[in-house]
Amino acid sequence: MDIVLAALCGFLMDLALGDPAWMPHPVVGMGKCIAALERGLRRAFPKTPRGELAAGAVLAALLPLGTLGLAAGALWLCGLAHPALRFALEAVWCWQALAMRGLRDESRNVYRALTGGTLEQARAAVARIVGRDTAALSAGGVTKAAVETVAENFADGVAAPMFYMLLGGAPLALCYKAVNTMDSMVGYKNDRYLYFGCIPARLDDVMNFLPARLAGALMVLSAFLLPGYNGKNAFFIWRRDKRNHKSPNSAQTEAAAAGALGVELAGSAYYFGKLVEKPTIGDALRPIEPEDIPRACRLMYAGVGLLLLLFAVLPVWL
Repeated sequence: MDIVLAALCGFLMDLALGDPAWMPHPVVGMGKCIAALERGLRRAFPKTPRGELAAGAVLAALLPLGTLGLAAGALWLCGLAHPALRFALEAVWCWQALAMRGLRDESRNVYRALTGGTLEQARAAVARIVGRDTAALSAGGVTKAAVETVAENFADGVAAPMFYMLLGGAPLALCYKAVNTMDSMVGYKNDRYLYFGCIPARLDDVMNFLPARLAGALMVLSAFLLPGYNGKNAFFIWRRDKRNHKSPNSAQTEAAAAGALGVELAGSAYYFGKLVEKPTIGDALRPIEPEDIPRACRLMYAGVGLLLLLFAVLPVWL
């Protein structure tokens, strides 16, 4: 129960405070470690496909296990001093493992630009949270990109870290964040990272497999519970389109959100000036509109609430 309370405190702190710029963040330290380890491993292993695969495998083992060990050790030492100190540190790390408030704030900036600013401002705002080219996006394209980001990041930025923190506390949540940060830094299919980033990317897929499907199911359930959402269509589109993505996990929540809102998401987009063909997700029962951005955020918050409720009552059932 202490883990659930720490997770709840972390959720409330993220809800209220987000990520203050003045506060040191574990992900920043993880990023620096990844950069340093990459330099060292590239020097230590042969510059061949097999050598780069091996170097990436070492990175995929060292960073998550090191993060898990350091976090667990720090909590153990704090517990020796006083149980309250351990709980406080765990709650803070649970807070920092979540990216819910930041995701809401960034998507709200896009919404405000669309409803009260210019299209150029909206493009600039959405460029902060998506990887696609945004310079030529229409207002509908900007809106769609923001909704997709909220839906997709509900899985890997909110539901997955909360899933792991409720299973194993802050150490396991930070271990997941280490894997997710590795994927965001080295999990690219380009000349530099095709082999080096292969195993870190696959590890991220594995760790997101269950949380992504749970997040999709919770988003569907949220659509049934929240007024103004189409729960029946959310379930239908989730079952039909949850594999319409090159990632085995990303379409889970995008499909649920598209069905709940009655809009079409995904489809082909430009990345670094190159058109990337992708299947669509959902049916365009109506045109997408800026109000769909806060609607997607409400789905996200409802899903998190259901996840907390699930883990709070599960020990009673068992």
